[in-house]
Amino acid sequence: MTIKTEDLLNSIMESFDRIAHIESEDIPNIDLYMDQVTTFMERNLRSATRNPGEDKILTKTMINNYAKNDLLPPPVKKKYSKEHVLMLIFIYYFKGVLSIGDIQKLLNPLAEKYFQSEDGFTLTDVYDEVFRLEEMKVEGLKADVRNLFAEAEKTFPDAAKDDREFLQRFALICMLSYDVYVKKLLIEKLIDATELPEDKAAVEPEKKKTKAEKK
Repeated sequence: MTIKTEDLLNSIMESFDRIAHIESEDIPNIDLYMDQVTTFMERNLRSATRNPGEDKILTKTMINNYAKNDLLPPPVKKKYSKEHVLMLIFIYYFKGVLSIGDIQKLLNPLAEKYFQSEDGFTLTDVYDEVFRLEEMKVEGLKADVRNLFAEAEKTFPDAAKDDREFLQRFALICMLSYDVYVKKLLIEKLIDATELPEDKAAVEPEKKKTKAEKK
């Protein structure tokens, strides 16, 4: 490894530790106005953005669009609950990978069953369990990236020295991109193959109708 590439690898490893995760207990238990919601998200997720000084985490327009597209339950008297913030965090992470339609398909039944649930399992329970699993994957992801760096360093051994670093960097980007591509396909197939609560509810009336017709 050249020193330049090694420095890049170390920088990437450090960036894994800066990936923001909002603990559910850090979310206010009081209802918030729109400005308070965007401020909260900016403060807690800013460090993980590509360009911290420029990138927007969440805007008023985004939140309004999510509500219009049924990704987010509407606010009550212009105020957003803790459950609204939890839903927005899910949307924030999904939107970089999935289409609006797929996010809607995943989150609608989640909201219908667990949003502001007072009995049994809650949206907070779902959130805590999911992010507990994701935190466990960080070290494994670091190991995967190190292995990909090592593989990339073996490529283009016969290239001119001035070109080799660029070509090896390109190979690494291609491997990472293919990994994202395959996992995105897998996620989409899982969504398509999963009978979500909303799908089941839509099928049941048809079954009842068929039984009635037989009589």
